[in-house]
Amino acid sequence: MDKIRCGWCKNDPLYMAYHDMEWGVPVFDDDKLFEFLILETFQAGLSWITILRKRENFRNAFDHFDYNKIANYSEAKYEELLLNAGIIRNKLKIKATISNAVSFMEVQQEFGSFSNYIWGFTKGKSIKNKRKSLSELPATTELSDIISKDLKKRGFKFVGSTVIYAHMQATGMINDHITECFRYHEV
Repeated sequence: MDKIRCGWCKNDPLYMAYHDMEWGVPVFDDDKLFEFLILETFQAGLSWITILRKRENFRNAFDHFDYNKIANYSEAKYEELLLNAGIIRNKLKIKATISNAVSFMEVQQEFGSFSNYIWGFTKGKSIKNKRKSLSELPATTELSDIISKDLKKRGFKFVGSTVIYAHMQATGMINDHITECFRYHEV
C-alpha cells in the first residue's frame, strides 16, 4: 500500500524525499536554519521544486551556507555569483543573502544562537496544526507576520510573512503535514 503524503510533493522523487525526510522536522541547528532561510529567500516568487533542484548548486556557490564567509563576500564574489547559472541570479536576492548573513550573526550575538531567537517565538515547541487538506494551508499567519516584522527590524531582507511561514513549515516550527499524511504523527 502506498503511503499517503501531502499532495504538494506529487510524484516527483526529489520532492517526495524532501517531504519524507526534511519538511516539518524541527531544526535547531543554526547552520541548517541559515541554509533554509537563504533557500526560502531565493524561493520568493518561484516554486520550491525549482530551489530543490538547484540546492546543491546553491550549497557550492555559497560556501556550504557558511554565514561567516558569506558576510564577508567581496564585490568580486558577488559578481561571480551573478554569473553562476546554477543558482537564481537575482541581484537583490544575492545582496540580501550577504546582508542577511551579517544580520544572522548579530542575532546570534544577542540571543546566543539564531535558534534561541527564532524558536523563542514558539517557546521552543513545534505548533502542530490539524489541516485536513492543502486548501486549508494559509500563506501567512499572525505569527509569521510578527516574525517577519521583527526580522526586518533587525535588517533582514526578503523575509516577508509568506517567506517566513514557509521557513517555519520547512524547519518544523509548525507541523503543516495534512492529518492523513504518514509524516503528520512522525514529526
